[in-house]
Amino acid sequence: MFDLHHDPLKDLREFFLNHSEALQNAAVLLGGQIGVRCVHAIMDDLSIQPKLTRRMERNLVRLRELLTLENVHDPDRVEAACFAEVDPGSAIVEDICLLADEFTDHLRAHFVAQKASSTAPLPA
Repeated sequence: MFDLHHDPLKDLREFFLNHSEALQNAAVLLGGQIGVRCVHAIMDDLSIQPKLTRRMERNLVRLRELLTLENVHDPDRVEAACFAEVDPGSAIVEDICLLADEFTDHLRAHFVAQKASSTAPLPA
């Protein structure tokens, strides 16, 4: 059974706190300064916003796209140039994959909880 009192945004805050350095390193490696600015914007917003805003949602989706290499095949994007510099045999690649999987799980949990709370009946 799904717990409606669980706060997935709290989990995202904790995830970013616990993985701040790894997220920043992955972001700069895969997206340059644009990637790092995205991570910083998310961290700033998570520290002050009580709930997810549209800006936060856009940045979270951008970060997921960056970590999952969604745009590395587009030569007009910085991700392609950054990805070309990554050694596929490097240990960092596996670390980024694990980080991306965990991040995606947290995002999924948040959006599932958000949808459930918006469709949940109001208390009497």
